[in-house]
Amino acid sequence: MISVNTNIGAMAAIQNLASTNRDLQITQNAISTGKKVASAKDNGAIWSIANKMTADVMAYGRVRESNERASAILDTAIAASESIMELLNEMKGKALAATQPGLSAASQAALAADFAQMRDQITNVIANASFDGANMVGATPASAISLGDAAGGNNITIAGANLSLAGTVVTVTATSAVDTAVNAATALGLVNTSINNLGTQMATWGAGSKRLDVHREFVSKLSDALNTGIGAITDADLSKESAKLQSLQVKQQLGIQALSIANSSAQSALSLFR
Repeated sequence: MISVNTNIGAMAAIQNLASTNRDLQITQNAISTGKKVASAKDNGAIWSIANKMTADVMAYGRVRESNERASAILDTAIAASESIMELLNEMKGKALAATQPGLSAASQAALAADFAQMRDQITNVIANASFDGANMVGATPASAISLGDAAGGNNITIAGANLSLAGTVVTVTATSAVDTAVNAATALGLVNTSINNLGTQMATWGAGSKRLDVHREFVSKLSDALNTGIGAITDADLSKESAKLQSLQVKQQLGIQALSIANSSAQSALSLFR
């Protein structure tokens, strides 16, 4: 049937061309963004999953930053404890030398002065062993705390220790001296105890530092795995999209040609009245 009011062929051509244009737009968006699922309207379920995973990746970034801060705080404490250990080792030598009987007054005084300087330097080391306001070796020691997961739970805590004079670790007191052989013997005992206690504490912190390193590496690998998963479900295969683009462009041209043919069919009605 020839009709100038209803062009069935044109309507079909328009519908097919509209469908082709929609597919072409989707393909062009995939090529321009590099993603087959760039928004919720592309695929709501996949987009929701990818968005949740992306949020986890961002959260693990904060976990990594927290881990790095805790590591820095702990490294500062370890550096301070190493300095204190060096001082204690030197103090041991001074105290041992001061226990010798028959030392001249000048020698005893020189040893006592050196010992006192090293003893007081321990306090100075502790006072400067802070990172971002946290001091793990002070009289009220802070702890190095790292976030453990993206949910904010399972924190990793490395406890601080008071390395101040006359404490439970460094038992040398602020008045310990080697001005006499008797005092030197007492000081030597305190120094030896301090060296043993500090060695144990440093071993504990060393294990804690290793734990933070292992956790940081795990978080990094987990973030990489999540990013890989996000890419697998949202990234476009550009080789396929390129081939699809060319196919749709040809289909679009054919659709336009079909619509042109359908539109010209009404012209044939004029020949019936000649």
